[in-house]
Amino acid sequence: MHKPQNKYCRGTHISERKFRDVLRYFSADQTASMTAQFTGLNRNTVNRLYRMLRIRLGELSSWKHPETGVFEVDESYFGARRVRGKRGRGAAGKTPVFGLLKRGGEVSVTVVPNCSREALMPIIKGNVLEGSTVHSDGWKSYDGLILNGYDHYRVYHSHNEFARGKCHVNGIESFWSYAKRRLSKFNGLTDEYFHLHLKESEWRWNNRRNDIYGILLKELRERPLN
Repeated sequence: MHKPQNKYCRGTHISERKFRDVLRYFSADQTASMTAQFTGLNRNTVNRLYRMLRIRLGELSSWKHPETGVFEVDESYFGARRVRGKRGRGAAGKTPVFGLLKRGGEVSVTVVPNCSREALMPIIKGNVLEGSTVHSDGWKSYDGLILNGYDHYRVYHSHNEFARGKCHVNGIESFWSYAKRRLSKFNGLTDEYFHLHLKESEWRWNNRRNDIYGILLKELRERPLN
């Protein structure tokens, strides 16, 4: 007898019930190894399903159009805490990531080649409409935001200044803290998969007050994994 196709994930040999179990553990942010242990599935099978789910989250997490409002911008570095004696910006072996957070809205993060003005300004202009308010720290790459049509306010961390009234970047810094804490449990990510995990962190942060399992189940009913 022909076995009915899994309506959530085409081409898989596992049952829909078992797939929903995997999805529940994924939604709860369990590692693939723990999910394999809980479900009795082969670790490679779980890894494949997790990879497919992360690719889907990457598709879901991107902003669809530029927005107006109040934003925080910041860069962060992911990887070793210290390499060859260097810390912070420019530290060798670290992956630079740029983040935009709309206050009262979502965060969007992008892996960048560096944190120069040439790398960051096009991302801001592509996501934030002129006339918006942008808060940043004192990093020189944000020079020129006013000339590009934004109201720009800074806090200078180098002067031990972290907030001045409504001027701060506490929101995006909270995301960096969450993402680094979350990614640390994977014991080092290869460059091949870092972007997927980063975008997953973005999506989870943006949906942290929502029913993640319910959202994903509905998404996969409407558009199954292939």
